[in-house]
Amino acid sequence: MAVKNSVQVLIGGKIITLSGYESEEYLQKVAAYMNGKMTELAEIPGYNRQPQETRHTLLSLNIADDYFKAKRQAEMYEEELEAKDKEMYGLKHDLVNGQMEKERASREAAEKDSRIAQLEAKIGELEKELDELLAGE
Repeated sequence: MAVKNSVQVLIGGKIITLSGYESEEYLQKVAAYMNGKMTELAEIPGYNRQPQETRHTLLSLNIADDYFKAKRQAEMYEEELEAKDKEMYGLKHDLVNGQMEKERASREAAEKDSRIAQLEAKIGELEKELDELLAGE
């Protein structure tokens, strides 16, 4: 079972205790992300003059925007992966078909080589028989 971690982080100048089953490094990373977003928004002219509730709403909207963009990117990667999997399946199918065709062609060539050898042996026998017949005349 996973161990619950608690870690003190600094978010917006305040020390907050975060707890969760994620690693302490991950919780610190989340706090750093929040601080980065807060810093990014604070650089917008007039942002700091907004009421705290409005700033929190804008922060939430920006985080939600990042989430939906990341989610869409993940979906696009998933679709791309699925397309590549289908392409790979098709290529493997083509490869197997090519190998089977090669084996079939090799068998046919071997059969033809065998038939040629039989015919050459028959020709040799007939030539020998012809030579005997001509010598006997």
